[in-house]
Amino acid sequence: MGSVQGPVVAQTALPPHGQLTRSLPSTQSIASALSPGVSTPGSWVANPWVRGTPDTSPPSSRSGSPDPKSKAPIEDAIPSSETGALEAPQAAKGVKSICFVGAGFVGGPTAAVIAYHNPQVMVNVVDLNDQRVAHWNSAHLPIHEDGLLKVVRTARDGTLETTVSLPGLASPVELKARQPNLVFSTKVVEAIAEADIVFICVNTPTKTHGLGAGSMADVSAVESATRTVAKNAREGTIIVEKSTVPCGTARMIQDILRYHRPEISFEVLSNPEFLAEGTAVENLMQPDRILIGSAQTLPGLRAAAALKNVYAAWVPAARIVTVNTFSSELAKLVANTMLAQRISSINAVSAICEEIGLGADVDDVSLAIGKDTRIGRKFLQAGVGFGGSCFEKDILNLAYLARELHLDVVADYWLGVLRINEYQRQRFARNVVRELNGTLRGKKIAVLGFAFKDGTNDTRNSIAVHIIKSLAEEMPREIAIFDPGCASDEILEEIEKIGLSLSQLERIKICTGWRDSVQDASAICVLTQWEQFRGVQVGRPVKAAGKAVKTVDDAMIRSIQDESLSEMGILTLEDLASQDISAASDNPLGRLKPLSPCPEGCSHCGTGAGSTPDGGEMVDWVEVASMMQEPRWVFDGRNVVNLLELEGLGFKVRGIGKGPLLAK
Repeated sequence: MGSVQGPVVAQTALPPHGQLTRSLPSTQSIASALSPGVSTPGSWVANPWVRGTPDTSPPSSRSGSPDPKSKAPIEDAIPSSETGALEAPQAAKGVKSICFVGAGFVGGPTAAVIAYHNPQVMVNVVDLNDQRVAHWNSAHLPIHEDGLLKVVRTARDGTLETTVSLPGLASPVELKARQPNLVFSTKVVEAIAEADIVFICVNTPTKTHGLGAGSMADVSAVESATRTVAKNAREGTIIVEKSTVPCGTARMIQDILRYHRPEISFEVLSNPEFLAEGTAVENLMQPDRILIGSAQTLPGLRAAAALKNVYAAWVPAARIVTVNTFSSELAKLVANTMLAQRISSINAVSAICEEIGLGADVDDVSLAIGKDTRIGRKFLQAGVGFGGSCFEKDILNLAYLARELHLDVVADYWLGVLRINEYQRQRFARNVVRELNGTLRGKKIAVLGFAFKDGTNDTRNSIAVHIIKSLAEEMPREIAIFDPGCASDEILEEIEKIGLSLSQLERIKICTGWRDSVQDASAICVLTQWEQFRGVQVGRPVKAAGKAVKTVDDAMIRSIQDESLSEMGILTLEDLASQDISAASDNPLGRLKPLSPCPEGCSHCGTGAGSTPDGGEMVDWVEVASMMQEPRWVFDGRNVVNLLELEGLGFKVRGIGKGPLLAK
């Protein structure tokens, strides 16, 4: 790829196979990755970096989010060799202003947590979507994540001065008022111009037309955002790619910067996110690692050190890993690919368990192999497959990269992970039709769960939508869908994308409660592992949600009495204070400022999970049994119900990876 020459690139060695192409693809089609030789975009076409591109995160109608989930303190157990081969030889200058370009699922929460832990740093989050910015400035955030609203309120609105008295403390603790340092706005140029660090967090959807359609990542939003940054950033600004991008995007960003500002050398860092929807705030507050990729030059290492100092406000140094830029970009793809590989591996085992006979149970197999410390227990829960906006796209991106490097065997290996995932959901749909005598004509099918996982309202690339499409092709009387976390319009919007005929669409009904969905149904398909689907009468016992009792020791007293008490220390205070509060509270210290009231007639107030008659209610399987038509099938795609107890109520139950002696 031709580019304007500059001193920074001249100091960076090319990869072994030569310079990477400007944009390697991500995709939503397995078939598109099977054919090597697809070219990358041939031009940089001007494009507004948010308008005209799909949302980076789904809308939300929730009025708030619960407290962040507690987690054991981070242990500084990572060997020093894992923190990177090189450290900056000079301390970085202080960062006073940060700008996040893009207020989606990545940019919004990341900016909020950084601002939360760095009260001395002004954090601006800019987006061209007026409505999205308005939501970030209200009680109705555009995405739902546990604990997010509290973090946003603390940094966005500031806090009140308060006095805390707790048993074990010799004297009350005075918490000073905190000034706001998190701003959401559409003032893109102004925010970029004053920033020391600019994070690019815009969407990178798959191309839908033209060369490489269905195969390549559309990086036009990244290009356009970079041009805006190049024209308005001041000298010395550090540019950070935070979006999930094809390997080699940092070089593309550097080329654009050099083209528009050849007289200035900007440092470009890779700082990929490792967030799981539903636990994004926990992932940010207690990260397994923070990965920073930079050029292995003096300016590059200084830039990495500056970003490292931002995260060091709450993340132990051993958890901040510094590598070269392209290793960082590749690590993001490989991380998601290997997690998906584990899911497909256990799902392949589940198919064997179902067909081998003798009562083989995939949960037993998972338990046994998970006890091996070399394997571990995480991501070994069998199900109907993985969905969401990341795994499939990143696997295809990695497979495409392998194709471009003429590593066809490697590409086929990773594509096998997706083939198993596709096979698992096809097998599930076939089993539904087969057990209902080979036809769904005249029958109602209830679908419990539409979001791709529990704890989120994200419906993008949901497993449910693929299964619903397969069931709709059988022309049932009705497919009734209920999800306690998704608004009806979110579900309908995703279904309309899958190419159903008008006759098929007319058979789909979105329900506001589980009772409406199961009434007169012949079969129920459980496709999301929401806790309330386990049931009140039967199902696995729900674990007690009580927190471990904490006590005040000398070290904690010294920390609390320190005038420089951090937000992590204040979280400890909140945990201690909340032990004396019977009801859950996001403001146990009385520190948060009241939320501004919504305008009269706010469309978001009173909507969302739990606002419908039985939206947040546990499913009563005894009642369900009396509402369904014979033969009352339950196809549990997430293994959330108690199979034997449901069979005792007269259901026929088929779980994932449950041998025939148990399933029939």
